[in-house]
Amino acid sequence: MLIKRPADVRSSEITDKAVYVNRRAFIRAAGVIGLGALAGEMTVQAQQPAPHGRKLENIRTSTLSTTEPRNTWQQITTYNNFYEFGVDKKDPSTYATSLKTSPWSIAIEGEVAKPGVWHLEDVLKGRTLEERIYRHRCVEGWSMVMPWVGFPLRDLIAQLQPTSKARFVEFTSLSDPGQMPGVRASYLRWPYTEGLRLDEAMHPLTILAVGLYDEVLPNQDGAPIRLVVPWKYGFKSIKSIVKIRLMEQQPIGSWQRENPQEYGFYANVNPTVDHPRWSQAKEIRLPGFFRNRATQMFNGYGDQVAGLYAGMDLRRNF
Repeated sequence: MLIKRPADVRSSEITDKAVYVNRRAFIRAAGVIGLGALAGEMTVQAQQPAPHGRKLENIRTSTLSTTEPRNTWQQITTYNNFYEFGVDKKDPSTYATSLKTSPWSIAIEGEVAKPGVWHLEDVLKGRTLEERIYRHRCVEGWSMVMPWVGFPLRDLIAQLQPTSKARFVEFTSLSDPGQMPGVRASYLRWPYTEGLRLDEAMHPLTILAVGLYDEVLPNQDGAPIRLVVPWKYGFKSIKSIVKIRLMEQQPIGSWQRENPQEYGFYANVNPTVDHPRWSQAKEIRLPGFFRNRATQMFNGYGDQVAGLYAGMDLRRNF
């Protein structure tokens, strides 16, 4: 084994500390599979689930729901990606108790006739909610079946009255280092942002979720309001939304900005397009730990959404 003494190492060969730290954080955030999948199973079993919250009223069952068995409350609330609270799957359930979710306001900006600030209580007042049981697929290769409660995003957008220039929707998450310890780190540039094409945002499958299992959304799952786009990888479904902006130009999401070679704007679940560091052909259905389920195109929602991408090269527009 060759061991170099400090005097033998040129300065050009030394990795800058900031690069090294960020690279380690990025690799952790990417959720490398393998032994990590077994660790994920252990995490699901070991963590304390979120306390149950207020029951939501005026809920109807959606005809768009899958009939697959749902994951349990414990599984859904103890194994999460929510980078504002840390990069480990257990961090959100550990640290998200600090998040204050009421009162909550959402700024409405951009190409709309009705900009302003909307209070979540007013947005939900008198609204009929729907239970939507969706498959949720993360880019790292794991999936769950989630019983969301929410309402179609298109209902909200229609109230905003988009102008003729509106072609995209950008979403911004809360970024508060006082409540969110992950925001104090530099593995991403804060605040977290994501975007959709307007026709994707207006699709009936796209919802704003405010609940889980008929209860108010737990903090670690994106309280009090989050996006759910079930045919896309999980990082598109932005959490704790504080701003919605309609735009003429395509926005850039946080992971796309950080690493455009690995995270594209569309992020449609596609088993034929591998992540540069792992295959997307198969997935792990939690709480299992074997990658033994074939990944479905558009996460199984192809019949409903394939028409949105007619004529597009989905290997280039990943």
